[in-house]
This record gives sequence, C-alpha cells and structure tokens, in this order.
Amino acid sequence: MPNRPTCGCEFVNEDRKHLCEKPKTIDEYIALQPEEVQPLLNAIRDTIKKAIPSLKEKISWSMPTFYDKHNIIHFAAHRHHIGLYPGDKAIVHFADRLSEYKTSKGAIQLPFNKPLPLELIAQIAKWCYDTGNNT
Repeated sequence: MPNRPTCGCEFVNEDRKHLCEKPKTIDEYIALQPEEVQPLLNAIRDTIKKAIPSLKEKISWSMPTFYDKHNIIHFAAHRHHIGLYPGDKAIVHFADRLSEYKTSKGAIQLPFNKPLPLELIAQIAKWCYDTGNNT
C-alpha cells in the first residue's frame, strides 16, 4: 500500500481524506473533507451560527462542536452522510419531523443525496440550547 506523503500512514481508501493529524478548528476540519462535502458542512455551520450567534466553536470528540458552558450540538462528515449529534432527548422531541432520516439514540444521518433540512437543524440547535440539552 502507498503511504501518505505528509504523515507516512498507509492509504486505506485513496479516494478519502485522512485525519491522522487531528484538526484543531472547524475550518481545518472542513478543509480536510472531500470538496463536494465542504459546502454542506459550511451550510450546517452557518445555520447553527445564525440560529444562536452566542455559541462558541471547538472540536470535541473529533467533531465540529458548538458550545456554551457545555456542548450543545456536534456534526461530522461520513462516507455517505453527515451526522448531526444533538443528543438523545432532541431525537425524541423531534421524532415526528425526523421520520425520513435514519436516527439512533443521539444521532441523525443526513444523506448526501437529499437536501439539508437547514430550518429543522436550526430548530434542533435552538431547542438544545434553550433546554440545556447536553451532548
């Protein structure tokens, strides 16, 4: 297997970017993702920032995270979807509006082949912030 020139790690899938050097900012995280995914990640980021301008940003659990005293909501790129991580209580609260998405205890899968539900993402983020729902 060929090695990556920057870190020496072996390629597993040559078509995927590699995160052996962990990003320190959301900008770095997004820049490491495939070009076609970057606008989607930026749209989610911008939506959350617009919904709750007072939130701060960081990388937590290796994911872009918005927080204010505690983590409010995370998101992350995967092979076929973007994961939105608002916590289990948000999944229950918004269950009727999430029926067309795959969900698990605290995660929502937003597939690349569907438009992003940006209004819903904003509402989920606001709900998490207003209720103190910790992720």
